[in-house]
Amino acid sequence: MTVQWQVEGTYFEACTCKGACPCLFAGDPTEGTCDALVAWHIDRGSMGNIHLDGLNLAMALHAPGNMTAGGWKVVVYIDANASQQQHDALKTIFGGNAGGHPATLAGFVGEILGVESTPMRYDIENRHHRLEVGETARASLNAISGQNEGQVTISGHPVAVAPGNTGTVAQSENVSHSGYGLDWSFGGRFAFYSPFQYQAA
Repeated sequence: MTVQWQVEGTYFEACTCKGACPCLFAGDPTEGTCDALVAWHIDRGSMGNIHLDGLNLAMALHAPGNMTAGGWKVVVYIDANASQQQHDALKTIFGGNAGGHPATLAGFVGEILGVESTPMRYDIENRHHRLEVGETARASLNAISGQNEGQVTISGHPVAVAPGNTGTVAQSENVSHSGYGLDWSFGGRFAFYSPFQYQAA
C-alpha cells in the first residue's frame, strides 16, 4: 500500500542566469551552464502520520547545459530540526522515491554529491526572502517592481518546479555556496519564488 503524503509552502530559486531566466522556457542558460541554490519551506505537510510542518529543504545544483537535458550535480540539505523520521520522509519525498512531481525533478539529476542534515533558516518579509544553510550557503533576494510598483509574475512556463502556480520574479542580492566542488558567489542575477504543492500521485 502506498503511503499518502503531501507538502505545500514556498519555493525559491536563485541562479546565475542574467535577465529573465531562459531555463524556465526550456532555453539554454545565459551563461552556458547554470549554478543555483533552491529551497522549499514547508508550511504544511505530512507523510503518513509523520508531520513535516515548518521544515526546510535546500539544494545546490550545477546544470552543465540546458536544464531539460539533465545531468545535474546536486547537494541536498535537510533541516537539522527534523527528527530522524522526518529526515527520512523528506529524503524519500524530495528524492523522488515517493512519486509525484518530485520524481519528475529527480529524473534530471545525474549525480548526488552529498546529503547533509544542517541548521537552516528561511525568512520571508514581504517581497524579501532570505535563506541560510548552516555555514555552507546563503541567499537573499528581492522581488522586482513592475508596473505601478506591482509584482512581475510568470505563469504557465514549461519547466516548472511548482506546476500550476504563478511565480514572482526577483533579483538576488547575494548567493553563495561552498563545498563538493560547487563553489560560487554572485548577486544581481535572476531569482524567483512561488507557492508549491506536491502530493502522492
